[in-house]
This record gives sequence, structure tokens and C-alpha cells, in this order.
Amino acid sequence: MRIAIVGRKADTGNYVKYVQSMGATPAITLNTGEASCCDALLLPGGGDITPAFFGEKNHGSRNIDTELDILQLQALDLAIHRGLPVLGICKGLQIINVGLGGTILQDMNCQNVKRHAYDHGDKYHAATIAGSCWLSSLYGKEMTVNSAHHQAIKELGSGLTAIQHCPEDGCIEAVSHRTLPIIGLQWHPERINEAITGVNGRKVLAYFLSLVSVSGEALK
Repeated sequence: MRIAIVGRKADTGNYVKYVQSMGATPAITLNTGEASCCDALLLPGGGDITPAFFGEKNHGSRNIDTELDILQLQALDLAIHRGLPVLGICKGLQIINVGLGGTILQDMNCQNVKRHAYDHGDKYHAATIAGSCWLSSLYGKEMTVNSAHHQAIKELGSGLTAIQHCPEDGCIEAVSHRTLPIIGLQWHPERINEAITGVNGRKVLAYFLSLVSVSGEALK
């Protein structure tokens, strides 16, 4: 099972180890054609998305890589066209949202940034999971997640449902698509500290790989 990771090799080490931890084969690539020939797509964390891609000027976005944004959005489109499962993590979640017509809050207010922003390591905070969904089947209704971001989803993209929030500020922490095998997390399952949180991040990957198996059967 080959999982395409569309990103730069220097920035994807944690995601490679994460995919390998469950016996899948990571394919780090900037070639969207190669990505679409894999069994699934993982969109990793990174800098901020070029604001023009969601119809705004820059109001606090930073560490922008427009070339990478274009490639990741193209890879998402191809994955949707082929019916491939997609997992977005942190920036990857936001790429999914923008690719489906949603928008991004470019800079959360100072109080919220302190709760979520990376500063000498991940921040940890509570998150609640709504109703019956794939995430609640893994972790129940409440959990502790790790954050490293200063942006968040503002308006949801077409077909997406928010299934997890930070109860202190309403920040969307996870989404699921209503009809497609697309899931996304604002937090980082590939590096979450289980000793601190009690959360095993590999459960997310196991669920994602189950989507790959189902999708593979459907494509035969």
C-alpha cells in the first residue's frame, strides 16, 4: 500500500515514519501524477496557504510556499477525481478546506494563539468530538490534542463537516467529508505524545488505511 505524501523531503520526516509505523509505504513526491497513482494521499503540515487561493489579501499569513500550495491543491483534485482517500494534517487540513472552496482565519487572536501556537514545542489542550463519527469511535467524546498553528478554518469547504472543536475558542480540530473518503485534523497524530495526552495517534492512521482498503476494492 503506497501513500503519497505531497511535500518537500526536508519537511516530511515525521510523516514518513508515521506511515511506515503501520506497514505502509510512503512516497514523498512533488509530482502530482505520481501522487495520483498511489493508493491514497496524505497532505502534511507546513507553512501558511497563499491567501489569494481563498480570495483574500495577506492579513497575517507567513511562511508561504505558493509552488507547494499549487501542487498540493492539484494533488487533492486528482485524488478526488480518482476516489482516493485523503488525510490532511494541520496545513493539510487547511489545504482540503481551501480546495473545497472554504476559507482560512489568517491569524487567530492573541489569546487563542497562545493556546494553539508552536512555541518551543507543541501546545496541548482539550478537544470535544461531536456525535457519532469516525473520530469518536477511536477516542470517545473528549480528548487532549497537540497544536502547532496560528491559523484555523473559518468557513468550511463544500461537503465538509466539523467533527471536533476546541471548547475554549471553537477552533475546528477535525473534519470529515460527507460523501468522500476525506478526513482532516488540525492537530498532529504523527507526533502526539501519548505519555502526556493518553492519545495513540496511530489509531488515526489505522482508520485511514482502512479507507484505503475499502477504496481499493471499489476501484477494482
